[in-house]
Formats: sequence, C-alpha cells, structure tokens
Amino acid sequence: MSSGSSQKLVLQSSDGEDIEVDCVVAERSILIKNAVGDLGKGAMEEVIPIPNVEAAVLKKVIEWCTHHQTDPPTTGEDDKDPRKKTPDINEWDQKFMQVDQEMLFNIILAANYLDIKPLLDTGCKTVANMIKGKSPEEIRQTFNIKNDFAPGEEDQIRRENEWAEE
Repeated sequence: MSSGSSQKLVLQSSDGEDIEVDCVVAERSILIKNAVGDLGKGAMEEVIPIPNVEAAVLKKVIEWCTHHQTDPPTTGEDDKDPRKKTPDINEWDQKFMQVDQEMLFNIILAANYLDIKPLLDTGCKTVANMIKGKSPEEIRQTFNIKNDFAPGEEDQIRRENEWAEE
C-alpha cells in the first residue's frame, strides 16, 4: 500500500517518544511499509512501535529517508550492479554520516532493523572508508578496540595470513 505524502504515521521509539512522519517517507523502511500494509487504513490511527531504535537515532533515520524519499525503490537487482559496489558516497550522505561513532553505529543498526538497504549500505561504506589504508593498530585506535593478542599470537597470525597482504 503506497500512500500519499499528506498521510501521516506515528512511530514510537524504544524510549517512548512519538514521532510523526509522512507515510511516503516512513515507507522507505521495508519493515514499516510491511506494517502499514498489514494494518491497512488503521495504520494512520495506530502508533507503530519501533522497539529497537531510540528517538534520536530514529529522527536521524527519518531525516535521511526524507532527503531520499524520491529515490527509486531498491530491488534485489541492485546487488548485481557494479556501480553499487563503489566505496563512493554522495556529498549529502557524507555530511549526514559525520556524526560520532556511537550515532554512526546506531544508524547502521537501525537501518538494518528497519530494512532500509541504501542507508545500511551508506553507513557500511562510511565505516569501510574509515578503515581503508589503516594498519591494525590505527584501526584499533580509531574504534577504541583493545588488542587482546599476546605479541607471539599476533606474529603467528600475521605469518599464517601473509597471502592476504599481497
């Protein structure tokens, strides 16, 4: 059921905040689109719970969906398109993803939960670009990851996986 832009839905975040959003924007999420389809006309009167996403993150996701509401819907064929495999991110999305790491990872988790593949792809490309060209130690510093290898273990793993460095 695709709805006109004048119709509104109310989404309730995991922390109990009700957020009103245009139906056409909310339906960028396959999860919400399916919920609206299941509820039919009652979807406009019901509050749709989004139990795994906090309000601040949900608002960011809605901001992204609003900007991309006129984008063509994604299909399974997109995975076969080599242009979709590029690490390039358009300028608006790059600015949108300039958030702290916690928010970035929460956006990725929300995009996955809400089934918004283009947003999930953009988030993952952002993280991939943060890692690109960095040594394991630089990656650990970037993401505050504790090195739990003993020095001998790390050398052994490096030797066993030399082929991956070529």
